[in-house]
Amino acid sequence: MSVIYDRVALIGLGLIAGSMAMAMRRAGLAGEITGYARSAETRDVARQIGLVDRVCDTAVEAVEGADLVVLCVPVGAMGAVAAEIAPGLKPGATVSDVGSVKRAVIEAVAPHLPDGVHFVPAHPLAGTEHSGPNSGFAELFDGKWCVIVPQDGADRAAVERLDALWQGIGAQTDEMDADHHDLVLAVTSHAPHLIAYTMVGVADDLGRVTDSEVIKYSAAGFRDFTRIAASDPTMWRDVFLNNRDATLEILGRFTEELFALQRAIRTGDGDHLHAYFTRTRAIRRGIIEAGQDTDAPDFGRKKGA
Repeated sequence: MSVIYDRVALIGLGLIAGSMAMAMRRAGLAGEITGYARSAETRDVARQIGLVDRVCDTAVEAVEGADLVVLCVPVGAMGAVAAEIAPGLKPGATVSDVGSVKRAVIEAVAPHLPDGVHFVPAHPLAGTEHSGPNSGFAELFDGKWCVIVPQDGADRAAVERLDALWQGIGAQTDEMDADHHDLVLAVTSHAPHLIAYTMVGVADDLGRVTDSEVIKYSAAGFRDFTRIAASDPTMWRDVFLNNRDATLEILGRFTEELFALQRAIRTGDGDHLHAYFTRTRAIRRGIIEAGQDTDAPDFGRKKGA
């Protein structure tokens, strides 16, 4: 692959930014990669491990001369970061992001960007429960989806260039409007995370089940909830506050379904339970067939994971 952007600036140096830097280097997609993180400790670690070519001490310094700037910070911080970097943006540059919510990010970021700078929001649907500058790896996006969310009137050349970068990083790409993206993600990510946090919280509160039993028998399904619920708390707080309407809509629907299942269990309605589980099982098969997970007996986990 050839260089797509001469200089890429990553604002925020956690899992996604680190993995982007490694994947861009793997494919030779960027001439230089600069980076900035608000925490001096994170910047020091990033320098020590050579996460990017140049770690800067201000966000404005990091974006200077960059052809692509990617905001890799929690959704709630996007607006402030955009305001901070705006004076340093190169005319003709593209600004993008990796936020899990799109409408709120567009409303927070777009007003701060000067004319002549292209804003192309994006969301890579990839991650782990780990965070921080040491957590990235080049293969994170391989085979995963990155949704690109151009606004009306977006510069097509800028959109296609960003699309080419994400494909070069290893992702499959798709385009979607912001509101539809937020609804889809409320179904596939946001509500499931909230449910996982709740289930782990219930286990913690239930005095009749000991901590040792929860840990010892967690392979019975609880383990997968704990993996999801271990995700970065700042990021997820911001996701729920910034995708409020769609998340509440899906949680309302979830509550209705849960009540129906409670009623079926209470009344001994085995037919309802069997039909419901059969329908939902088919969704799991579809995910495996689409290559988004494995049906291996150990869920594809390495031993000891």
